[in-house]
Amino acid sequence: MADIIITHGIVVTMDPQRRVIEDGAVAIEKDRIVAIGTTDEVLAQHQAPTEIDASRKIVMPGLIDGHAHAGHGFIKTMGGGDGQQWYEACEKAYTVASTPEFWYAEARLAALERLRFGVTTGVSLLGGGDTILRTDEPVYGDAHCEGVREVGTRSVVAVGPTRPPHPRTYARFIDGTAVERPVTFEEQFETCQTLIENWHGRHNRRLNIALITPTLRPEHREQLGAANLEEARRQARITADLAREAGLVFTQDGHNKGSVAYAKELGILGPNALLSHATDLTDEEIRIVADTGTHIAHNPSAIASILGRCPVPELIEAGANVCLGSDATAPDRSGDMFRHMQQCMHYHRRHFRDPTWLPPGRVLEMCTIDAAKALGMEKDIGSLEAGKKADVVLLDLRRPHLYPLNMPVFRLIYFANGNDVDTVIVDGRIALKDRKATFVNEDEVLDDAQRETEAMLDRTGFRFMLETPKMFWNHVRATDQIEH
Repeated sequence: MADIIITHGIVVTMDPQRRVIEDGAVAIEKDRIVAIGTTDEVLAQHQAPTEIDASRKIVMPGLIDGHAHAGHGFIKTMGGGDGQQWYEACEKAYTVASTPEFWYAEARLAALERLRFGVTTGVSLLGGGDTILRTDEPVYGDAHCEGVREVGTRSVVAVGPTRPPHPRTYARFIDGTAVERPVTFEEQFETCQTLIENWHGRHNRRLNIALITPTLRPEHREQLGAANLEEARRQARITADLAREAGLVFTQDGHNKGSVAYAKELGILGPNALLSHATDLTDEEIRIVADTGTHIAHNPSAIASILGRCPVPELIEAGANVCLGSDATAPDRSGDMFRHMQQCMHYHRRHFRDPTWLPPGRVLEMCTIDAAKALGMEKDIGSLEAGKKADVVLLDLRRPHLYPLNMPVFRLIYFANGNDVDTVIVDGRIALKDRKATFVNEDEVLDDAQRETEAMLDRTGFRFMLETPKMFWNHVRATDQIEH
């Protein structure tokens, strides 16, 4: 006896044969898929108290976001395009101006955004900017994980140390007053160990911890000085070793030309490593990625992909695994993976001036089964197959921009957006029904997010960053600098 049967859908399995089943059905028992096939085949073998009619809907695996940032949901467009201001907002908010309530409310907001866009699994760095993570105490990571748990999505939360030198100043709030204190690398490392113990693999493996260290790019190696550079190298190795020992994903943010070769020299690459951005790689670095089994999270909508290019087709042809990331939700992009699939195709086709590159099915693979491989979860998620976790998305095709009802997989990838998602099942539980979250009150999530953002703005004094920049209207470039 199944618990849920989805019937009469167009089932896009993403299984090894990439089957698309017209009038298909999926049977779910507890947290697993127990049968998949035509509606007649499945109903002949299974009954369930809950039957979902998926007529004129696509039934597909939950999407997977390979790279995003916790905290950014409250920073978003602050600075109005001024990158320096935006980085300052991240650094201050994430070290001395955020509370556990901030991280809890932002986690619920970001998880709700993902849920409504059909993203059932995502990587979230516990902070951002130049790898400014809230790892001074476990309470902030605890608050984030609890927020995600309530919404009901699946998450990989990346925690780790900040860049040397240490100690770094953090602040906790006592009776509304910020009390600053210096935090050492050892304290940050201990925080990570505590979060692993408290959260990794918990809640039926929906919540997991990854480890991260700051990427050492050429500018950092030049600026840190000999002593701090050696300490950064030591910290990277220690953190990467812990990730291997604990069976965790090890990730780094912001790789570009030269940094992958340096990471190989440090001995921190391998099948559990996931590097984001990876722009302007050399031919040698493409080979390093493939040979070490390292995974790449490509973020085609990110500013990093404007400043440089991730050689996705070249990496794939070399044998590397590449997944898609949103780099959401700031400063100019959402967690809608449909947007990023479409951006990915156009980005690389423009580079080659050839529309045959990256067929639509390839980019769907990048945010389903390939992303599952990047997270070491391909045995459980990333495709609809009997025995796998029941992470299932129903997307409504009866929409003007998706009609007429033919070539459904093309419609899905070229024309759909996250707002077309109707139903989301995570771990066999219906977390979104008729476009409404079932485990949390959406209005409450939004109101909490507004309240905590207002409080953060008061603490930072950064309300001026909300002003519309003077170059917003009637200019072709958002700068008054004259280049010669």
